[in-house]
Amino acid sequence: KTCSLIVDSGSCNNFVSQRLVDKLNLTTITHPKSYKIQWLNEDGPIEVKDQVNVPFSIEKYKDEILCDVNPMDVSHILLGRPWQHDRKAIHDGVTNKNCLVHLGKKHTFTPLSPSQVLEDQVFMKLNKKGEREGYRVGG
Repeated sequence: KTCSLIVDSGSCNNFVSQRLVDKLNLTTITHPKSYKIQWLNEDGPIEVKDQVNVPFSIEKYKDEILCDVNPMDVSHILLGRPWQHDRKAIHDGVTNKNCLVHLGKKHTFTPLSPSQVLEDQVFMKLNKKGEREGYRVGG
């Protein structure tokens, strides 16, 4: 299945959307230290109280990461500084690419173009609306 993923060096945590957790029927665990955040949605502060191990792949790179669960709308998965640190990912500020070595293989991740980002955000918004109204947009 395809999902939206953001690598964000400004985020102190790894996050996964509640929608993705529900859609994939992932089993959550109670967060050892729940906390409140505000910046991921427009509904005011929310309490982050669950975590989940999320398996994902980007081309030939496969991984599983512990993420905090929240109702964010911007993406399905947000990989923050913990993922970057644990995987020793290197960000090239000129090309905006991320590189890392995982299981002995070098992986380079190229960002979406601005038009692809717009298309992804429209797709996310339509699917959110469709889920509320009982239909799914796209594949």
